[in-house]
Amino acid sequence: MAFGDALRALAMKVVVTRARDQAGPLVERLEALGHEVVSCPLIEIEPVDGGDPLDVGAYDWVVVTSPNGAELLLERARGPLPRVAAIGPGTADALRRRGVEPDLVPAVSTQEGLLADFPPTPGRVLVAAAEDARRLLVDELAADFVSLYRTRLLAPALPDGDLVVLASSSAARALAALGVDVPAVSIGPQTTRTAEAVGVRIVAEAKTHDLDGLVAAVEEACSSRS
Repeated sequence: MAFGDALRALAMKVVVTRARDQAGPLVERLEALGHEVVSCPLIEIEPVDGGDPLDVGAYDWVVVTSPNGAELLLERARGPLPRVAAIGPGTADALRRRGVEPDLVPAVSTQEGLLADFPPTPGRVLVAAAEDARRLLVDELAADFVSLYRTRLLAPALPDGDLVVLASSSAARALAALGVDVPAVSIGPQTTRTAEAVGVRIVAEAKTHDLDGLVAAVEEACSSRS
């Protein structure tokens, strides 16, 4: 079999569920690998608190847990920016695109991973995250919390596909609510746990919780099917 024929034989129809304004880079990467890709957002990001200025000058650390949180924090931050911790390489990259180099990116891209790598006496900490974010960091660090956005679950008619890509726990919950049985790829352990808890079938999990990791996980799922 010629290389091109082999590539086509491994190609899949992949449904990307990221919010509309975030789906483009993943769609392009998967299409470049020969997959047929359909964008079907299962979530929508909605800023909260009217985007009022956020005074960060009194804190020693600010923690952001997602690319959405990083973007919205920097839009609203006023005063000297303290040291910044980012959970996940995608979140770190979102900061860098805005000219901020994170001071800490934990080796394990979870709240537990950040706690393991955080300094023992961090001082005053602000956690800036989604409205429904887990409060583990807030509780363990005695941190203040600010809600930057909420995630709305959408309920579209899901296109037929061989595989669904899930980049958040919210997307996993939205997929489960549609009542369809389709294998899925997860961006990381927290999304996998949520997905499996609500009955979504995860066939591959990204080893790095970013765009590269998602693409590699899709290729893993594709190879295991062949």
